[in-house]
Amino acid sequence: MFRLPASRPLQLALGVLLIIVSPIVGAIPGPGGMFVFAGGLVLVLRNSRAARRQFARTKKRWPKLGALADRGLRRGSEQRRRALRQERSR
Repeated sequence: MFRLPASRPLQLALGVLLIIVSPIVGAIPGPGGMFVFAGGLVLVLRNSRAARRQFARTKKRWPKLGALADRGLRRGSEQRRRALRQERSR
């Protein structure tokens, strides 16, 4: 995918803004805050190497929560692990 040079910092800033705004949106009735936070997290993880490293460390420390986050974010690593588990169970 072709990206403009300025789009990466802009997407990162938008992701941080969405994460900051998610508690405010969470106060409104309904599950909106979760979706806003997840969208912000996706943007931050796709545009920041430091955030990806921290996310990987967090997943190693709390593997159950990491698997849940991967599943929710539909990350390729979770799909590969799920396929491996299915092959092993056969």
